Amino acid sequence: MPDGLPTATVILKPRRARPFFGRHPWVLDSAVDRVDGAPADGDVVDLVTHDGSFVARGLWNSQSRLRLRLYGFDSSTPLDDGVWRRRIEAAVGLRQALGLDSRDGAARLVNSEGDDLSGLIVDRYGEYLAVQVTALAMQPRLELIADVLQDVAAPRGILLRGAERGLSKLEGLHLPDRLLRGTEPDGPIFVTEHGLRFGVDLAEGQKTGFYLDQRDNRQAAARFAAGRRVLDMFCYSGGFAVACAVTGRARSVLAVDTSAKATALARANADFNGAANVAVETADGFEKLDALATAGESFGMVVLDPPKFARSRGAVDDALRAYHRINRVACDLLEPGGILVTCSCSGSVTREDFLQMLAGVAQRSGRMLQLLEIRGAAADHPVSVSCLEGEYLKCVIARVV
Repeated sequence: MPDGLPTATVILKPRRARPFFGRHPWVLDSAVDRVDGAPADGDVVDLVTHDGSFVARGLWNSQSRLRLRLYGFDSSTPLDDGVWRRRIEAAVGLRQALGLDSRDGAARLVNSEGDDLSGLIVDRYGEYLAVQVTALAMQPRLELIADVLQDVAAPRGILLRGAERGLSKLEGLHLPDRLLRGTEPDGPIFVTEHGLRFGVDLAEGQKTGFYLDQRDNRQAAARFAAGRRVLDMFCYSGGFAVACAVTGRARSVLAVDTSAKATALARANADFNGAANVAVETADGFEKLDALATAGESFGMVVLDPPKFARSRGAVDDALRAYHRINRVACDLLEPGGILVTCSCSGSVTREDFLQMLAGVAQRSGRMLQLLEIRGAAADHPVSVSCLEGEYLKCVIARVV
């Protein structure tokens, strides 16, 4: 509704309100007792306890197990256009305060739950914005979102990028990629990150085009690369490889990814930054790791940044086995005192899960892993303490003795 007032009331089952009084934004269908009214998907509704006490205000989605996303915890505040505008302005203001909203750089301007805008992601790449909607409730508000972004960020163009296929199905989303405002780039654009330049494919790149969450982790890895032979597995467009080669002064870097488009961009990024010591290869990551181990190769640093292995808690065991396998082989490839940089972007795999997996790797390999740094996403990916599920990225830097 334009006025942002509720069209229905969602009543919780007894003893299910505590997380939402704690401002957790996700209400699953299993917590809902009944609905008074007939809200359409995307409508504003109020959430109340089983005895009628107000809890929060949110947006309804009958097509998802995540029936209600909460955005307001004050019954006097409507979820009108002004709320969304103020929150987007505040999110962009944070990045400006961090010095990350640069016209030649790249940064996440809106990070879903971390900015109290559950289901909305906005990334800046130079003069362009990439918008990703991951909640059905945000779909009817897209025009407003685009208007606000045009006002506060003044981009040359705003592009809509579809959510992951599985997530779109779960949410009932049908949003093909399209231009929302302005013009779109006629090819890859270039952005600056810590003095390095990277080409980004906004039309077909993974996520919204680049792994912005790893920005500071690439520099952290580079600090350990000097004089080492580096293997960058699942390299995508070569972010870790180029940082280690140029900033870190690695002796040489082998970058590998299964996608030919990704490795073409990685090769171009290496050339653009004058990293002549970077070799790029297109190959399956698991098979290439095994082949290198069989050939008796050794490296002074191995970087593992694989795609998401687990999309739900039910897939965690399989994901941990996959993480164990690649980290186990990486340890075999590392010379004594070598550096392992290993990452997980699977939100369902907790930091504790990941560290326990590495403990198993140490046991099976017979080698000691010394934790040097345990890192997460860059500061433009804030996490709400009320929704720690947003802390998805783990990046561990360890010395393998």
